[in-house]
Amino acid sequence: MNEHESNASNGDFSGFPYSSEAEQIAKAAERALIDRPRISVRLRISLVFLLCFVLTSAITVSLISLILRISEKQKFLETISNFQIEILLARRFEKNFFLYNDNLNDALDQIARAAAILKTNADEIRAMIGGKNFEQLRAELGRYQERLQQLFSQQSNAPPGQIPDRQLIEQDLRLAGADILRYAKDAIDEERNRMHVLIHSSITTAAVSLGLLLLFMVYMASFLARQLMRPLSRLEKCTQRIAGGDFSPIAPARKYRDEFSNLTMAMNAMIYELKIHQDELAQSRKMAAVGTLTSGIAHELNNPLNNISLTVESLLEEFGDYGDDQKKDMLRDISTQVERASGTVRNLLDFTRIEQPAFVAIRVKDMIDGTMKLIANEAGLNHVDIRVDVKDDLPLIEGNPRNLQQVFLNIGLNAIQAMPEGGTLTIRANPVDEHFVQIDVEDTGVGIPAANLDKIFDPFFTTKEVGMGTGLGLSVSYRIIQKHKGKILAKSQEGAGTTFSVFLPYQAQKPKEMDGS
Repeated sequence: MNEHESNASNGDFSGFPYSSEAEQIAKAAERALIDRPRISVRLRISLVFLLCFVLTSAITVSLISLILRISEKQKFLETISNFQIEILLARRFEKNFFLYNDNLNDALDQIARAAAILKTNADEIRAMIGGKNFEQLRAELGRYQERLQQLFSQQSNAPPGQIPDRQLIEQDLRLAGADILRYAKDAIDEERNRMHVLIHSSITTAAVSLGLLLLFMVYMASFLARQLMRPLSRLEKCTQRIAGGDFSPIAPARKYRDEFSNLTMAMNAMIYELKIHQDELAQSRKMAAVGTLTSGIAHELNNPLNNISLTVESLLEEFGDYGDDQKKDMLRDISTQVERASGTVRNLLDFTRIEQPAFVAIRVKDMIDGTMKLIANEAGLNHVDIRVDVKDDLPLIEGNPRNLQQVFLNIGLNAIQAMPEGGTLTIRANPVDEHFVQIDVEDTGVGIPAANLDKIFDPFFTTKEVGMGTGLGLSVSYRIIQKHKGKILAKSQEGAGTTFSVFLPYQAQKPKEMDGS
């Protein structure tokens, strides 16, 4: 990793040999990404699982509570059932006594057990059947037990069959026993109804809770998917944008930062580095084009220098033989040749100058004429005739003059190389609509095979021999046109020439006055 890469990865853009404007834009994007509260993806995932745990725990506690209440109801139902059984056994022994004069001890024992159950569970039974019914139940149980005691005492003191008030006592026992069993039955029925309600509530609660839990988990899964997929989708679109030649930094889209913010800052550093190398690549391509033009430029400079040399030698040798007017003419000739050579050097310096990629209003004809001057000598050496059909009154376009000149220089040089036996290079420009102008560069060269036509804008793709080209000219041109919000197309027929069509947007708002070209 070189120094530039190290600086970029650490978020420090000050070490780059690039424009302060680009550095300020990169720093502003980095500050916007950093100056936000941090909410990490890990924290959001943890909170989601915590909410799931809390909701599941609440549902579990609710169901456990219902189960415990059902269990209590079941136990109480068993208690009431035992009370009822004790009463039924007591009444059985009571009937045996009246039928067979059996001992009443068993009946008294059963009633004592029933009374103990009633006393032990008094609060629950009172809550179940109501306070008034409970007091009546206890009174009836006391009366029943009292009547049994009375019978037991009379049985001990009187002969069998001679117990006084036997029928009255028997009737009273039957009425009290019936009332006790009725209260016990009502309590059992009431408790069973409450158990059924609780069971139904438990089933409903479980079903509703399961549905709510499912909806919550679906929502949380969707929430997590959005939290993860949206940044990834945005970064994917950014990579496509970068691949399309747009190197503007990624700006924050949310009010907080997380792990994706760190990834975005790293990508911004990468974008900055790519932008630098892209411009360096474009500049190196310029120099490669200048290298291709060396022979023509040498010829262009050599002619005026030879003329100057011959004129100066003539002046030195025969200075006294020339009159003043002849001497002035010779000096004017020298001045003209110097201006010619100076213009050639100036064009080269303008073309190779490193400058800020500012967009200005451009006249299409001036740009095309300036580019054709650079390749005129190369075309002449290769017996290529250049024809320019561009009107002066075309609407102004907006772009970077040097970059656009580089595009048409690359296309023009490729066209000249495609006509090794000579030919014609034609440049036309016509409005397409109210938004775009179409500039066609047509040659009569060897053409491009159909199999290669889709690859010509790929970096490093070339059909030239080793050492004759890098395959970067058209790739760089493609990126430049994309930066200008235009497009470049190519159509070719093998053996019949190639036409490159460049579409460039008009200037958004025409200036009232415009200096220079």
